[in-house]
Amino acid sequence: MKDALQYQDVIDLLSERYEILRRIAEEKWNKNNDIYISNSEWRILSKVFNKKRTISDVAKDVDFSRQATHKFVKSLEAKGLVEVSSALHSKKHKEINMTEFGKLCYEKNAHYKGEIEQQLINKLGEIEVTKLKNILTLDWDIEQVEV
Repeated sequence: MKDALQYQDVIDLLSERYEILRRIAEEKWNKNNDIYISNSEWRILSKVFNKKRTISDVAKDVDFSRQATHKFVKSLEAKGLVEVSSALHSKKHKEINMTEFGKLCYEKNAHYKGEIEQQLINKLGEIEVTKLKNILTLDWDIEQVEV
């Protein structure tokens, strides 16, 4: 694997490692639970965990189209993970609120991700994982390209 990664640029390296970690997390969830939750659904759940958000605000945060976000939210609602209601400030906007079942699933998945992070710590060392996390949370001051 090291040879395959040796000549890649930082974007491809981050993508490769992300895909590996995401696959491991997904497999861990699916092995231990009967309900399938897609990566896109997990991203939406992370944006509404312990806070009410409108669908349009969530769509902006996850960078999905409003139509795609609505589709994922409908799926989450059908699974009993979120509830959708009219926003107090506007009947036009819909608000997403995580159900108790949704919170339970989210917290269980956070535990699984913590186990994966511990595996990284065991393999790479706590100092290296902390450095990586610090680098990833820095403001990289990279301009986004407008489409």
